[in-house]
Amino acid sequence: METLLSRRAFSFFLLYIFTFYDLSLSFSPVDNYLVNCGASLDSTVDNRRFVSDSSDSSNSHLLSSAQTFSLCAGTILLGLPQIYHTARVFKAPSKYVFDVKDPGMHMVRLHLHQFSSSKLNLGDSQFHVLVNGLVALTNFSGGNLVGPKVLEYLLWVNSKKLEVTFVPAKKSKFAFVNAIEVISAPKDLILETAQSVNGDKVENFDGLNKQAFEVVYRVTVGGPKVTPFNDSLWRTWVPDDEYLKSSEGSTKVYFAGRIKYQDGGASREVGPDNVYDSARLIQSKNASIPKLNLTWEFPVIEDYKYLVRMHFCDIASIALGLLVFNVYVNGHLAYKDLDLSAVTNYLLASPFYADFVVDADHSGVVTVSVGPSNKSMAYTVDAILNGVEIMKMNNSVGSLDGKLPAELVLKCWPRRSVGILLPLIALVCLLLSLSAIMRRRKDKVDSVPWSKLPVDIPEISPNQGKQQLSSKV
Repeated sequence: METLLSRRAFSFFLLYIFTFYDLSLSFSPVDNYLVNCGASLDSTVDNRRFVSDSSDSSNSHLLSSAQTFSLCAGTILLGLPQIYHTARVFKAPSKYVFDVKDPGMHMVRLHLHQFSSSKLNLGDSQFHVLVNGLVALTNFSGGNLVGPKVLEYLLWVNSKKLEVTFVPAKKSKFAFVNAIEVISAPKDLILETAQSVNGDKVENFDGLNKQAFEVVYRVTVGGPKVTPFNDSLWRTWVPDDEYLKSSEGSTKVYFAGRIKYQDGGASREVGPDNVYDSARLIQSKNASIPKLNLTWEFPVIEDYKYLVRMHFCDIASIALGLLVFNVYVNGHLAYKDLDLSAVTNYLLASPFYADFVVDADHSGVVTVSVGPSNKSMAYTVDAILNGVEIMKMNNSVGSLDGKLPAELVLKCWPRRSVGILLPLIALVCLLLSLSAIMRRRKDKVDSVPWSKLPVDIPEISPNQGKQQLSSKV
């Protein structure tokens, strides 16, 4: 009995040690701002504390605005986190200012959810958003929201401050936000170099980590939805079914073992276990190799470059060196004869990812495909994919939404001060003129003006004067 208790105690001790070890390795960002906008109290979502931005909050200095107010939902929003029950509303250009202690790549997330109250309907909003001079949104309408939406941006920050600015599109419109996240990103999240795929030409794209990105799609292939609670960077990964062009010939696979992360390879911050432990694959079940590709299509906006990140992890092969396949982006061969054993130092269940930069063409979609290569083998797995991320890159004017730079977006706001100043100046001038006229009239009444004596009065002799005097007497 004593031996059994000792074994159990030792097992619990090992479990505690491994749990503590995993927690000690979890990502802890230096800059970590979570703001519950428009709320009077803090809220907890996925074990994360969103701090109120109200005037009596310790973080109230983050908000710089002359015309703002908080708004609460008119009804209880069942099933939604508390951060979506309130909002900060802006009637004029306003901004949140965050101190940056850790220069480099930062993640900025905007939480938006439209609701109605007795005061206002957030669906009537229309506004622009700037992030440190980057145009993130233009003419965004709250009326287009169907349920909560999280907009995520990645940008390089060298300054000591990071500013998120909200600009109403018109004087009659307003801006709003429910919650904001500003988090310093892991150093390996965006590397310096990717592969640019332009037709059949593949070459290096340098300076990738100095670009700005909007996360458009984040997809886990073959598996269920991954929530922020199960991601060390608090991301959401949606299932791939909606984007898979055809599931014919594909097989889903799940892995119950441990994902083996390696130094210099993909980390948990690049992709969580829940993404790498599921996949879709092409598998040869006889002596012939299937002649097909698995293809996913993602609608995009043309005239932008996109970063396409594809996640791979061999969780299906029974031995090393059996999985070799081709990778395609927009129908072009982007990675020929990808040998997952070779790129992961000959270790199964070890993650690997590849970054590609592509131009969105007139088709309005970005496609990714995997399929057998000339080196694929029979009776083995002939292609695999675990996850996909599609990120829009900023254009030449520093915008992720439109062709106007930040300076022109700010000038779109009709400055109220100019409209008031001109009539005020005219009124002051009118009052001064009236005052001058009234003063002149008063001076004429109160004073005797001097004038020259007439010179044409006839002369009177002394005798004539005596006669006139005697006649009056």
